[in-house]
Amino acid sequence: MELRLKGKPRPGVSPLKVMVLMALMVGVLCGEAGAVSDFFHDGVSFQVRDLLTTGTPPLSLGGRFLALKLHPALAPFYTERRDAAVWIHGQKLSREAERLIRYLRSLSDEGLCPEDYRLAELEELLGVHRGAEMSGGYIPAELLATLDVLLSDAFLCLADDLIAGRVDPRRVHENWRFPKVTQDASRLLRFALSENAVIDVLEQLKPSSPSYRRLVAALARYRDIAARGGWPRIPDGAVVRPGDSDPRMPLLVVRLAISGDLAAGEEITFGALDAPLRRALIRFQERHGLEGDGVLGAKTLQALNVTVDERIRQIEVNLERLRWLPKNLGLKYLVVNIPDMMLTVMEEDHPVLWMPVVVGRALRETPVFSARMTYLVFSPFWHVPATIFREDKLPKIRKDAKYLEKNHFEIIPWSKGEDGEEVLDPRSIDWNVVEADSFPAVMRQHPGPWNPLGQVKFMFPNPDSIYLHDTNEPWLFSRNQRLFSSGCIRIQRPLDLAQYLLEEEGWSCEKLLNATALFHPHTVLLPEPLPVYLLYQTAWAARDGSVQFRNDLYFKDMMLDYLLGLRNRRR
Repeated sequence: MELRLKGKPRPGVSPLKVMVLMALMVGVLCGEAGAVSDFFHDGVSFQVRDLLTTGTPPLSLGGRFLALKLHPALAPFYTERRDAAVWIHGQKLSREAERLIRYLRSLSDEGLCPEDYRLAELEELLGVHRGAEMSGGYIPAELLATLDVLLSDAFLCLADDLIAGRVDPRRVHENWRFPKVTQDASRLLRFALSENAVIDVLEQLKPSSPSYRRLVAALARYRDIAARGGWPRIPDGAVVRPGDSDPRMPLLVVRLAISGDLAAGEEITFGALDAPLRRALIRFQERHGLEGDGVLGAKTLQALNVTVDERIRQIEVNLERLRWLPKNLGLKYLVVNIPDMMLTVMEEDHPVLWMPVVVGRALRETPVFSARMTYLVFSPFWHVPATIFREDKLPKIRKDAKYLEKNHFEIIPWSKGEDGEEVLDPRSIDWNVVEADSFPAVMRQHPGPWNPLGQVKFMFPNPDSIYLHDTNEPWLFSRNQRLFSSGCIRIQRPLDLAQYLLEEEGWSCEKLLNATALFHPHTVLLPEPLPVYLLYQTAWAARDGSVQFRNDLYFKDMMLDYLLGLRNRRR
């Protein structure tokens, strides 16, 4: 390993020799055993300050000088300590330094990149340090200073990433409005060093949810599959239905056995899609959000042929998403996972109610954010959104003068509020000259079976005017892919959710049904606000350990993967 000091030494005398000779002279003159040690201590501090000032370590490894982008809190942190080393005792690494390096080596288990935290540079420096220790020689102050600063930088950067994630979620989801989690990483470093608890502090910063731990375990399983060679690709061919024979069936058996969908010991009919193989294929389909029909069709074949490396990356991307979330979502909350198109109500990390939902189309995405549900509206009006009014309703009104009347619509002036009682006569409006963007009124539809909001809507006020609601098109829930809305979320069993929310208030089934049959909206406040989380998770591990994958509906995985790669290159 080649180690070079920065600058041009005088011929015949290396800077290291000069430092050692000066230290010995000081020792002789002072007659104190600790003089050499004190000199090197001051030398390390000097080199720490030089590194933090210039941003370039005072030594090179492998013939190159390192270019560093250091954490902004490093300089103030060392200034408080008069640039004294915090990971070095004398000329040796502290026990906490050794623990931190071991911890950095294990970060890939969490889907993190150890090289983001200077592990490659630290390993090189550590090798030089150990070589010098074994030879019994002095270790240059430049080496000790660089080791110390890079260890502090690694802790601070890792702490930041565990607290809030490696990528700002707003770069992926423009409407992201989760409470921002902030902690002072330098304060955490001071505490960790004073208590000799570096690893304990970092562990506390990781997500503590069971879903995070299950996904980390899933990552380990899929990496083990990759290490064993992955799974085979199944060639294209005709659709295979239960009972059919096909030469690709032995490959399907191997593929499903490797991913754990086909249990060990199952007796399989050679070359045919028999009952045990069909059951395994249905398990695979359900894990991937496909229709569980046991038929090997085009979509199932496409999912089967996604490589294990792609699935590993999908898991890593979704571990990053879990680091964005608050550490505590609450004892009771409602979550909609957009790629899964499912709603779940959670109590103390246990699902108590769940149902399919319809989410926004790719051009009208359902946004990702958090809010608090505060009230319900039974027999609601539907206030036509501006986009739908411009692109859909206005052209129909121009073609048919009776369109509003036939479809139970009325026009309300904005000046009176969208729930106002004043109604405009549509015949007084020249629809041929109306401009949708400047129309000073709102189009609303009366409650009834024609109303797309159905019998009830669930309100959690937010700037995007997104809410949950019933629908007058229940057939949509029979579809496997349910991207039909303009952003709001249609739910399959709205009265079940309403009963869950109002049961403690004494609402019976009869009272609920009566509220949905009104001719005018009826608002009911919730006794306690309910946290609502609209999330975007394309990979997670279920409570039974099965790993679930969903399609990247809005290409958010692609964007996040790109940003993570860009961030790694910058580091």
